[in-house]
Amino acid sequence: MKMLDVPPKFLIGLLTVCITSLSIQLIPLSKQASSWNRCLKKTSASLSQIKAIEQIDDQSKEVISVMICNGAVFEPKMKTNSQ
Repeated sequence: MKMLDVPPKFLIGLLTVCITSLSIQLIPLSKQASSWNRCLKKTSASLSQIKAIEQIDDQSKEVISVMICNGAVFEPKMKTNSQ
């Protein structure tokens, strides 16, 4: 079985095109990750200022921050005393 004779310039060009294509495809992903991290930091900082939230552990604060950054909407449950 004979190996194909491929010029090294072609292989370097192909490698350059592949790396460039991969880099271009990762740009939106890196922007989304940056936005996500910014949301988590700001939300965690905001939650730390609430007295009721100060009492829970860091892992629970992180869970709440993730839920808020994912778009979870918390509706207060109103208790009514109807007799």
